[in-house]
Amino acid sequence: MRSTNRKSEKIRQNKFDPLLTEKKAFELSEKLKRLKEISRPRAAEEVKRLAELGDFSENAEYQLAKARLRGINNNILLLETQLNQAVIIKPQKTNTVQVGHLVTIEGKNGQKTYQILGSVETDPQKNIISRNSPLGAALLGRKVRDVIKIKLANKEVKYKILKITS
Repeated sequence: MRSTNRKSEKIRQNKFDPLLTEKKAFELSEKLKRLKEISRPRAAEEVKRLAELGDFSENAEYQLAKARLRGINNNILLLETQLNQAVIIKPQKTNTVQVGHLVTIEGKNGQKTYQILGSVETDPQKNIISRNSPLGAALLGRKVRDVIKIKLANKEVKYKILKITS
């Protein structure tokens, strides 16, 4: 009898950033709903159908269907954990940079505006940066007209904060 080589079914305990916008939390809850109501029942039905064919050791389609179902279940558990631990970002009107704020800065190459969010929502192409990124971390707690310095691999870059919007 041949034993199957399965990946560990333990959910990786990745450290993720719990900070989410309401929009992102809603997107994740909708994804969770789709997985639970559509994807998992379909995958379970496929496993059941293939199980009826018998001979599990030689049934590659059955093994793939089981792996797909395990993947869906792992995604459901991951999303549930993420949503249970989520902290919704509610930007406050302050004179210092906080998570959720839009910050306009000026550097050697001109002005740019960034939104600082949690790691889950970063999108550099849309100028959304993580609070954990070098620039995001340097901006947090700073005020308009403050100058920040960021050390890169081989140089130091300076930025001046021009505007903070909540």
